[in-house]
Amino acid sequence: MDPGTFFVLLLILIVVTVVILWTTIIQIEQYEAGVALRLGKFYAMLNPGWNFVVPLITMVYKIDLRIQVLDVPRQEVITKDNSPTMVDAVVYYRVADAKKAVLSIANYRLAIVNMSTTTLRGLVGDMELDELFSKRDYINSTLTNKLDVETDPWGIKVDNVEIREVDPSPNVKAAMEEQTSAERERRAAILKADGQKRSAILQAEGDKQSRILEAEGVRQAKVLEAQGERTKTILEKQGEAQGLRITAMGASALDAKALTVLSLDSLKALGAGPATKFVIPFEISKLLEGASEYVGYSKKVGDRELSGIKELESALGKTEDILGPIPTAKEMAAEIEAIKLDVQEAAEAVAKEGIKDEYAATEPPRELKEPEKEPE
Repeated sequence: MDPGTFFVLLLILIVVTVVILWTTIIQIEQYEAGVALRLGKFYAMLNPGWNFVVPLITMVYKIDLRIQVLDVPRQEVITKDNSPTMVDAVVYYRVADAKKAVLSIANYRLAIVNMSTTTLRGLVGDMELDELFSKRDYINSTLTNKLDVETDPWGIKVDNVEIREVDPSPNVKAAMEEQTSAERERRAAILKADGQKRSAILQAEGDKQSRILEAEGVRQAKVLEAQGERTKTILEKQGEAQGLRITAMGASALDAKALTVLSLDSLKALGAGPATKFVIPFEISKLLEGASEYVGYSKKVGDRELSGIKELESALGKTEDILGPIPTAKEMAAEIEAIKLDVQEAAEAVAKEGIKDEYAATEPPRELKEPEKEPE
């Protein structure tokens, strides 16, 4: 045999051997699944690693089992309220059954794209434009469920579908911007009106509280003024009563001569004044007669016996019954201290709690209450 021919035959044999070995040993990756067809019929599922098959009559399809991302083309959709909108989406899927993915459909990627497009068009067409922005989660979950059901016979598992962009037409965008602007102006007007309302209410409430406090202050001032007048009157009458007592005690020891001297002194002081007319509350002749008797130009009149306290009380009655009970200095001091305590308590109550009811009656000061009767 010619050496050249032998070399060619040897080379052909080596090539054929390499091709046979190449087609006999099939390597399947960990993230793949192998579907083996022998003579056009399903033969077996190949596991990850090296798998030996009969060459030339066995065809192996490798299917990626990882999650795949599929972009749904951008398309124009007419919504339920006749608003043209451009919508696109993204589909996340994986092959759950490699045998079905090979034997049940020719191109599952193209089928998923077309199925997603038609399903998205039908779903968006049944919704209004505002719902596309407010119900994205609902749209995503609905698309995921529908595509998962439709692709299950193909051995495909749809994990998620996300609406990526919703782009209305320029005219619709302008109308939406005007609507948003009008809505913001409406909210601003409502907030402004509500603020003015609250301000008016608070101002009226403040005026009310101010008037209530002012009225309460006037009332307390009048009460304290009346109490002061009462205390003043009591003190003046007490002084007058004490003066009357002193006068009565002093007059009880005077006789006719002493009274005559005092009367003459009164006439002397009266004559020293600038007045030209005088009103004398007794007969002047009787005074002159008493004076002449006192100096010795008339018959002598005996001195009047001095009146004692007992004689006065037997004639007029007891001093306490006539003048009534007169407060002592300690009692007056206690009463003034009670007034100060009432004023302080009223000021603290107004400062801490305020006046809850403008018509609520306040408790009268303790000094205006009826005194408790002492047991007899």
